[in-house]
Amino acid sequence: MSDMSERTKANMDVVLEETCRQLPHGGDHDSRRFIAERLIKAVEAGHTTLGELGIVARRALAELTGKSC
Repeated sequence: MSDMSERTKANMDVVLEETCRQLPHGGDHDSRRFIAERLIKAVEAGHTTLGELGIVARRALAELTGKSC
């Protein structure tokens, strides 16, 4: 993760926080970790914009909550 740009890290942070606001109490540790791991995989695949990361995070959230996208 140290190879990521500061902008990418900031984008991940913003998306994680915005997404977890939709969970009760901002999400528990396991839920936040699940979404964060998906974001890291997306960044490793070259998806670094807020829009791209937002899509990944919403899909992860939907998977957690059992809702379809």
